[in-house]
This record gives sequence, C-alpha cells and structure tokens, in this order.
Amino acid sequence: MSVPIYLMPAEFVDSDDKNIIAYAKDITKGIDSDLDRAVALYDRIRDDISYTPYVDYTKPDVYKASSALKKGHGFCIPKSALLAACARVLGIPARLGFADVKNHITTERLKKFIGSDIMPWHAYTELFLGGKWVKATPAFNRELCEKFKIKPLAFNGREDSIFQPFTEDGKKHMEYLRDRGHYADVPVIPIMDTLLSLNPNIKISDFVKGDFSKEGASEAKS
Repeated sequence: MSVPIYLMPAEFVDSDDKNIIAYAKDITKGIDSDLDRAVALYDRIRDDISYTPYVDYTKPDVYKASSALKKGHGFCIPKSALLAACARVLGIPARLGFADVKNHITTERLKKFIGSDIMPWHAYTELFLGGKWVKATPAFNRELCEKFKIKPLAFNGREDSIFQPFTEDGKKHMEYLRDRGHYADVPVIPIMDTLLSLNPNIKISDFVKGDFSKEGASEAKS
C-alpha cells in the first residue's frame, strides 16, 4: 500500500479545500479514535448530501468532493470523494473503489438517462482502518431510502458496507457485476467516456432538473 498518495489532496478528492477541512473537523470534534471518526464522517455525509443521479456528467466539477459539499447534493462519485477527502484531512488513508452495478429498484427515467439498466462506475470509499481496507458506501441518504422503501446502509468501520443484494421485503436491490478497481482520485475521463458511449445522443438538459426521490416514491407505490 502506498500510504502517502492516499493521504494527499487530489483534483477531485480535494482534501485541501478549506470548507472540507472545516466540515471534517467539525463532525469529528471530541472523537478520539480513527474508527469512530470514520463512522461519524460516513453517517453525516450519507445524510447531509442528498443523492441525485441527475447531473451533467460532462462537466468535471460535478465529480469534485468540494462541489458536493457546497451544493448539498450529488451522486455516488462526489459523495464517495467527499468521504475520502474528509478522511484524509484527519490522517486516515482513503481511496475510491468503482464497480458496475445493476440496480433493480432504479426508476424508468433514470434508465433512460443512463441509456442502460447497468450503472457503470458506481463509486464507494475505501478507508484504511484497523490495519485493513474497509469499504463504505455513503451514496443513498436516509430520506431517499425511506421513499424507496429500503433500509439506509450503515457502516461500522470494521466490515465492508456495500449495497445489499435484496431489500427488506425480499425484492432484488443491487447486483455487483464488474469490479473496476481502486484509485487515489476520480478517473474522470474514462467515466465520462463510458457514460457518453451508453447514451451518445442524450440531451442532458432534459434530465438534470429531475427529482429522483419523488420518482422513487411514486414508483415504490405502484
């Protein structure tokens, strides 16, 4: 493990941003252990930053940790980058992991936006705690989960926290299809290339103002 690179600021995991530094320190004030700090960061980032996949993914800024913090919303990549950035502020080595997933409870509109029922480059954070790398997935905030009728994903700092294959009522939820490895920073160019290749004729402006949580609530009732 090359620890220094996983502690350094990067372009998208911009742990040198003053707002990220203040945010990380405020959340963990009075907390002594790295494990407890990591859990506190996870809980706050999961719920403070509302999840939305409807972003203009052709603009690099939407992938930045500081952008998600400033806007108060983002998709899995900047939310995972924010958790990694906050961890680095506190001296906890952190990196990003990526996988292609099939989300069985996504909305029909999101499928049209992506151009597939496979979500490529789904992101999570890997934190070095207790002498090992542990996965954490802060993507779906509690309010969104309630609307989709799924249990919010918890993280205890000791075990991997990735999306469950089934919902509480036995329906298929998330299926991990392809591991794309881990990175010190967001690999923006290949992510953009993949998304554009899935839906080359998309008019992104038709989607970016969509309300994913309302869609989820509506389709969960049907």
